Amino acid sequence: MSSQRTFWISVRRNLMFSTSLIFIFNTFLASGADSVATEVFAPTGSDAVLPCQSTSSPLSTVIWKKDNRGTVWRKQRSGLQYWGASWTQKGVYRAHCPHPQFMKGDYSLLISRVVPEDGGVYFCSVEHLGLTTTVTVTLRVMAVSIFPSVPIPGGKVSVTCDVTPWPVGASVQWMLNNQSYSPPSVSTSNKNTMVMQQVAMKLTGTWTCVLGYKGREGRVSADLSVKGIIHPPTDDTRVYAAVGSAVHLPCVFSPGFTPSSSLWEKLQPASFFSKLTPDRLPPSFFTPPPSDQSPLDKSAGLKEVDFQDGGRYRCSGTIQGQSLTRVMKLVVAKIVRSAGSEGQHSATLTCQLSDDSEVTGYEWLQVTSEVNGSQTVRSVHQGETLSISLLSEDTWTTWVCLFSKKDGILGNVTYQVQMTSSLTGQRSTGLSQNTVAVVGLSVLLLVLLLVLAQTYKNVQRRKRILQYPALEGIVHSISNEREKRERTRVKE
Repeated sequence: MSSQRTFWISVRRNLMFSTSLIFIFNTFLASGADSVATEVFAPTGSDAVLPCQSTSSPLSTVIWKKDNRGTVWRKQRSGLQYWGASWTQKGVYRAHCPHPQFMKGDYSLLISRVVPEDGGVYFCSVEHLGLTTTVTVTLRVMAVSIFPSVPIPGGKVSVTCDVTPWPVGASVQWMLNNQSYSPPSVSTSNKNTMVMQQVAMKLTGTWTCVLGYKGREGRVSADLSVKGIIHPPTDDTRVYAAVGSAVHLPCVFSPGFTPSSSLWEKLQPASFFSKLTPDRLPPSFFTPPPSDQSPLDKSAGLKEVDFQDGGRYRCSGTIQGQSLTRVMKLVVAKIVRSAGSEGQHSATLTCQLSDDSEVTGYEWLQVTSEVNGSQTVRSVHQGETLSISLLSEDTWTTWVCLFSKKDGILGNVTYQVQMTSSLTGQRSTGLSQNTVAVVGLSVLLLVLLLVLAQTYKNVQRRKRILQYPALEGIVHSISNEREKRERTRVKE
């Protein structure tokens, strides 16, 4: 009896020792898995995948838990699944594990349409044959918010990068339209990082918050749309026009913000870098009637541009008590003709602009019009000036000066060649003198022919009278009596 009791005591001790070894082994595995934490970044509204890899059997029990929300998803060895109450929305489960991946040892959790409340620490536990493997994953939900949502130039706007939970010690970089951007003012707290800046049209575009933490990177973006004058989009936009042509000066406001009042001004040249001082508008300046434009379009124009009309013009309007302005520059082009090196037989054409600081090249085109209405265009010269021969020109030739910059043509101005040189004048004068001489000779010949015809008639009549002498005497008598009666009438 004593020996039997000793046997069972020995067995119990061995079982307790084995159980202790198993507990220590499981604790070691669990602690080893927890030591390697994984970081996952996901923008608000996107789908997040929390990784969990294990070599356990597909028939293992899998449990996903969140630090402050209990069980997220659980699957028993029997295949029975369970979801936490907070992870269902109208019967739709936002969290699950794709079962086909279990055969590959992949027990990753897929969370659909993440929200900031989903951020936190998750634990993946895989139990098999009494052994438990645990993986820790930290989900950080990111979002970029803009306030006010529709900023107006001249006010303040804040762009905030929220991360839940915020990673202490993380690095933050801002990008604007895929270009690195350094804001003038940035503040960082234990919840977010914020950019506060004066509203300007140049801030329009996509803002991206790039977060770096423990060798991983998270990105989230939001679009910022500044309301105000959208066309032209920036100040100092240049508008090119040729002398004598009409020009359109654009000024279009954002949809949904109709200005309560608008005003056009021409600015004095010397006032742009100091105080903008209005000048007198050109005589041909006009603004279309409201019935011809939408309430957002406050564009204007000049009916016939003069070279002195070049300069800066300012369009302004009032939105929500805030005055919005846009300054644009009108550049006027003309062709100046001067005497050529060959005197009256040649001329020099110069392409002249009121501001050529943006111009990098000039090209001259010759446009020749045929009698049948067709035109021939050919490039003849590169450069600001062009020399032409007046001997080879006619009134149907037009010269076109194209001025451009590196990325395209800015505008053009044309010049019609007219035969107004001294050589042309001489030809015209000679032609007029010959015409007068021919006309004069024709009139003289006509008079001589008439005189000869009348003389011939008189001679023939006299010959007919001489054949009858008595008749000649009668004629003389009648003539003498007529003369006497006339003299008597005069005396009376």
